[in-house]
Amino acid sequence: MSDAAAMNRFLSGVEKKAFHIANLAVKDVDEAMDIVQDSMMTLVRRYSAKNESEWKPLFYRILRNRITDFHRRAVIRNRIMGFFRLPNSEEDGAGPILQAPAGYAVEPAFQVQMQATSEKLGKAIEVLPGRQREAFLLRVWEGLSVQDTARAMNCSEGSVKTHYSRAVHTLREVLGDDHEQ
Repeated sequence: MSDAAAMNRFLSGVEKKAFHIANLAVKDVDEAMDIVQDSMMTLVRRYSAKNESEWKPLFYRILRNRITDFHRRAVIRNRIMGFFRLPNSEEDGAGPILQAPAGYAVEPAFQVQMQATSEKLGKAIEVLPGRQREAFLLRVWEGLSVQDTARAMNCSEGSVKTHYSRAVHTLREVLGDDHEQ
C-alpha cells in the first residue's frame, strides 16, 4: 500500500472521533471542523514520512495543541470583544450531544432509554476538566494505550492514569448505579 493510501486510510479512520473530541472541547461545530482539518493537514505536511504506528499519538497531540490554541485565542477575543457585546445578547454555547447510533434497538422504549443515557453521558463528559476528558476519550473512545496517550497528551504515563481514573470516578458518580460496569 502506498504512503498516501495509508495516510488516507488513517485519516478517514480518526476523522469522526477527532471531530467529536474537538466539538466537546470547543462546543462549536464549525470551529471543531476547522481544528480537525488543520490537525490533519499538519500531520500530512510534517509527519507523513514517519512510521504509520506513530501517526495516532502524533495526530492526537496536534489535535490537543490546536484545541489549546483555540481556547487561548478565545480568552483574548472575549476580553477584547466583551466591551462590544449587547447587554441582552445570548450566545448558544451548547454543542450537539453525541447520540446513540441508530438501528441498534427495535423497541421504542429501549431507544428512548439509550437516547437519555447518551445525552447524560455526553453532558457528563462535557463537564469533565479538559485533561481528564482528553485522557478518557483517548483511552476509551480511541483505544490508545497508556503510553500512546501519554505521548499524545505530552505528559507522563502516571499523569494519564491519574486523569483517566479521576474521569472514570466522576462519570460513575454522575451516571449513578444504573451505569456501573
